[in-house]
Amino acid sequence: MTRVLIADKLSESALDVFEARGIAADFNPGLAPDALIACIGNYDGLAVRSATKVTAEVVAAAGALRVVGRAGIGVDNIDVPSATARGIVVMNTPSGNSITTAEHAVALIFALARDLPAADRSTRAGKWEKSRFMGVELTGKTLGVIGCGNIGSIVCDRALGLKMRVLAYDPYLSGDRASALRVEKVELDALLQRADFITLHVPLNDATRNILDAAALGRTKPGVRIVNCARGGLIDEAALAAALESGHVAGAALDVFAEEPARDNPLFGIENIVVTPHLGAATAEAQENVAVQVAEQMADYLLDGAIQNAVNMPSISPEEAPRLRPYIALAEQLGSFAGQITETGIDALTIEYSGEAAELNTRSLTAAALTGLLRPLLDQVNMVNAPVLARERGIEVTEIKRDRVGDYSNLIGLTLRTERRTRSVEGSLLGGDRPRIVGIEGIKTEAQLGPFMLYIRNQDVPGIIGYLGKTLGDAGVNIATFHLGRMEAGGEAIALIKVDEDPGPEVLATLRGLPAIRQAKVLRF
Repeated sequence: MTRVLIADKLSESALDVFEARGIAADFNPGLAPDALIACIGNYDGLAVRSATKVTAEVVAAAGALRVVGRAGIGVDNIDVPSATARGIVVMNTPSGNSITTAEHAVALIFALARDLPAADRSTRAGKWEKSRFMGVELTGKTLGVIGCGNIGSIVCDRALGLKMRVLAYDPYLSGDRASALRVEKVELDALLQRADFITLHVPLNDATRNILDAAALGRTKPGVRIVNCARGGLIDEAALAAALESGHVAGAALDVFAEEPARDNPLFGIENIVVTPHLGAATAEAQENVAVQVAEQMADYLLDGAIQNAVNMPSISPEEAPRLRPYIALAEQLGSFAGQITETGIDALTIEYSGEAAELNTRSLTAAALTGLLRPLLDQVNMVNAPVLARERGIEVTEIKRDRVGDYSNLIGLTLRTERRTRSVEGSLLGGDRPRIVGIEGIKTEAQLGPFMLYIRNQDVPGIIGYLGKTLGDAGVNIATFHLGRMEAGGEAIALIKVDEDPGPEVLATLRGLPAIRQAKVLRF
């Protein structure tokens, strides 16, 4: 039975989803690292939030693990490269807490503008310091949004409703998208120089770490106010403390910190700052949403192969998964065929999708073809890590899409360039779900693959069929199907023979002893 471990606190709705889908789920939050490593090998899926660290050691111990689901956006607590190398899908829930986090950012903007936390503390202390807490209006002010994805775009919308001018810095934001959001797309320096308020909504990676360092803070507009509800580590906290104390930065509001839980931080002793304990996703609605969403996504993958919101794998929606499944099988078979008949290093792979195949999610099909191609050479290859393994080995991968050509309504063709030669194989789905090899090295054939296939490449001379049949018959190897093809009379020919068992090395040696046979190999599928 498929089993999932919920290692962090999630809504009970997640358990309900797994149970309804026939998946056994164990709820065991707060496991120590050693305890997690000791038990993770028993599970197909792991659901976490931010507390559990899915380290390389955890991944190495997770022999059966197929998916890690993060109930939330950030996956910095998961060693994604290690998971990818082991073929484990890592998925998150980027939309489940988008509204909640955006609203928290807007709340902190208001708190900064009117100095609400300090005013609250002062009033509770019996003071009545009206003149001390002189705030600023948001109307007419310029908001700089760094990162304009799901959350950032919601903040833009809310800020426009407050009659603010909005600048957006995001390398992936297109001009059309910026126009649709009604924001001005700018470079980072322009945003720093013009914004009265700055809010960050980007992931933490090598490109964004300390994006607001001392130099960047020095380029901001004097009196700027800064909000971070995204990830700790985006702001150099020591540099921000210095900018606050100097008065260059008028105020800051942080929900996230470089080290969490944040017990001791250089910012905590500063008066003009608002801090909250990573509350961006802390609403009842958001917790329910992300718990249900991550459970549904994990169940869809474990049971049906659908992949949503994966950070290391092309997405396959639940709707397209049934249609893709036979094409994935075909692509993997073609890749496996090409990989098994290739005996030298691989330089490049070109995949042509024609007809109906060209209309599908071809990134997933390419991942399947690479899986089949590399599996004869490497252990633990699947659709998750195959593209990475191909890049690591310098294999150049090219996709080509064409309209319907030839006799088939759908066609996938693989052309493999090796150190010595170029090889090609084509396949099609007959009847919509039956994979067939329909061309090898430009030679037309039509073969259904079985567990054991004998591949013969030979000179087209009389007597080859009889020789093959007699050799196999003398060895007690039964022939299930026999498929032939040739370029021209007397030219190069191929035979694909489905046999009931592995013929063994002695039979192959006998076949290779005939001068007309150039290659004889057993292929396994």
